[in-house]
Amino acid sequence: MEKSMESASNIRAIDLQIAGMTCASCSSRVEKALYKVVGVSAASVNLATERAAVSADAAVNVQQLIAAIEKAGYEAAAVVESRAAPEAPASNALLPVIGSALLAAPLVLPMMLAWVGVDAMMPGWLQWLLATPIQFIFGARFYRAAYKAVRAGAGNMDLLVAIGTSAAYGLSVYQLLAHAGGGHLYFEASAVVITLILLGKWLEGRAKRQTTAAIRALNALRPDIARVLIDGSEREVPLAHVKPGDRVLVRPGERIPVDGRIVEGDTHVDESLITGESLPVAKMPGDRVTGGSVNAEGHLSIDTLAIGAETTLARIVRMVESAQAGKAPIQRTVDRVSAVFVPLILCIALATALGWGLYNGVWEQAVLNAVAVLVIACPCALGLATPAAMMVGTGTAARRGILIKDAEALEYAHRIDTVAFDKTGTLTVGKPVLRGMAQQDGESSAALLRIAASLQQASEHPLAKAMVDQARERQLALEQPTQVKAVAGRGVQGRVGDAAFAIASARWIGELGAAPSAALTQQAEQWQTQGWTVSWLLRLDPKPEVLAAMAFGDALKATAQPAVQRLHALGVRTILLTGDSSAAANAVASALGIDAVHAEVLPEAKAGIVAALKREGRIVAMVGDGINDAPALAAADIGIAMSTGADIAMQAAGITLMRGDPLLIADALDISRRTYAKIRQNLFWAFIYNLIGIPLAAFGWLHPMIAGAAMALSSVSVLGNALLLRRWKAAAQ
Repeated sequence: MEKSMESASNIRAIDLQIAGMTCASCSSRVEKALYKVVGVSAASVNLATERAAVSADAAVNVQQLIAAIEKAGYEAAAVVESRAAPEAPASNALLPVIGSALLAAPLVLPMMLAWVGVDAMMPGWLQWLLATPIQFIFGARFYRAAYKAVRAGAGNMDLLVAIGTSAAYGLSVYQLLAHAGGGHLYFEASAVVITLILLGKWLEGRAKRQTTAAIRALNALRPDIARVLIDGSEREVPLAHVKPGDRVLVRPGERIPVDGRIVEGDTHVDESLITGESLPVAKMPGDRVTGGSVNAEGHLSIDTLAIGAETTLARIVRMVESAQAGKAPIQRTVDRVSAVFVPLILCIALATALGWGLYNGVWEQAVLNAVAVLVIACPCALGLATPAAMMVGTGTAARRGILIKDAEALEYAHRIDTVAFDKTGTLTVGKPVLRGMAQQDGESSAALLRIAASLQQASEHPLAKAMVDQARERQLALEQPTQVKAVAGRGVQGRVGDAAFAIASARWIGELGAAPSAALTQQAEQWQTQGWTVSWLLRLDPKPEVLAAMAFGDALKATAQPAVQRLHALGVRTILLTGDSSAAANAVASALGIDAVHAEVLPEAKAGIVAALKREGRIVAMVGDGINDAPALAAADIGIAMSTGADIAMQAAGITLMRGDPLLIADALDISRRTYAKIRQNLFWAFIYNLIGIPLAAFGWLHPMIAGAAMALSSVSVLGNALLLRRWKAAAQ
């Protein structure tokens, strides 16, 4: 056991940026190359992000991993910091497409005119002159990548394209030479196929840049400069030089550069890109602020609490990148298919050529049909289907305040059929408020609340703060009490104006010889059945007299009931797991419409209940925010933590909600379901292209140019379908 723990502690995570991958076969080959390095325990390569996540022994050198990838025919570099790859200029990638299209257009135009009876066919030598630069200059990337693949003993999309277009081009050159410039030429087929594939790759790259927009948007929130108070004067320093404890100054309209606590200044802060909260949040001295949020109108002085990799924004970026770089379980099945895909297609193309040649002896047509098979069968769409949807889904969720830890969490979340809630801080505000007040006949509730709040305004007790908050909300003018005295275990007494008053427990009432009226007693008992705490207000002069009963309870969050209703609409069963009393738990469950209640439950028992639900065959999500929820969060299929709670809860959870809004729970399940639906749709389209296209090509019903267009369209359609997830709207806005 000790040995295994020591071994686990020596494992480190390494991120690598990969260049040169073009299809699912490429990502599979990079993974295999990484696994061959001694000491590598896990490797996951994402085609869409062009990143590799490697777990390896501490003894493994990054250069060893890079060397293994380069030996497999690709380029690699270590990712130094957690930042999205810079967006490459789109114009550079478009130039080869434009050049190839300009040369291919004269080759295609005569064919189109021939359909309407116009003969404009160019001489063969001129067709060769136009097609050759396309084949060997603009198409050189396919030859280079194919050579690397063959050298590594594998195949990829580039190999299929290189063989297919070379066959069409070579056949045309043969016809040109054999018939002295005559014969049927197919230069337009190879030229247009290369042009269309280049166009498809450009569109694919453009779509990929959009899928990583969420990471770039988050990284853009990091200011480079901070204003720091040094020896009483304000100085601008690079953000990297700011240290915890430094006093940072922020002007109106500026981004807050660090995580910290406000020392001076009142303002509203726009946290929308971090928490998904659409409205600015009021902030005052003592409140925490998050780096990357925007200061609206106040001049702020902030004590720095966290910088760099320890800030909330940095943790968000790491979590989103981790989710996007990870590989969903369904993708592993796709990878196994992709590993044998290219060799299988080469065999089918060879069989097509031999079959047609031997069948009718027309070897030209046999070669063209084989070319169509090679071109249509690009596995790009297969490789992009899952990661593209994952990237857009997790990025969209992050912008709405839902952080998904990894691909596995997203895939599990769409299957959730049971959600177990903690109560305090999850469905409730997490602090007591004055829920009700009943007074003796003839007494004014406002006057009595003013007296009680005046007596308690110096106290730090949660119930005292609830009274004062309620009085201030009702704009009651409080008096300064005198002779205030706290009586341990009983309450507090003092003078407000000319009279002496006390706020007492039921036990102290009896000791003072006072008795509430039957109506007040009945009301208090009703409140207690709801799990509320009851305090009593007494006038002590000339003799103790009960004036009012006050009930305190944890208020439900405004969105708690809509959240439960929405979960029910999604077909999800809801359960309340709480350590609170049965009365309090049942009252909350009744108010919200929760299906089942487990009250007075210890933290270990919460995990046991979750495990029991899983044994029943349920897929369980546990929602909590406290340290006591961590065991249940870890035991559930998916843990969902509120970021307003304890750090350990977030570490144990697969999904973190960046604000304490219960509606985000249903949103998290909804975006998961929609993302998984996109994955299924993408895989369907990726397979259907091949299932339909390959037989059509093999039977001679698909011209190579049409095959090239369909192949390019397959990748673009998969990415376009995934990008539709960006239109998803959260209910918790």
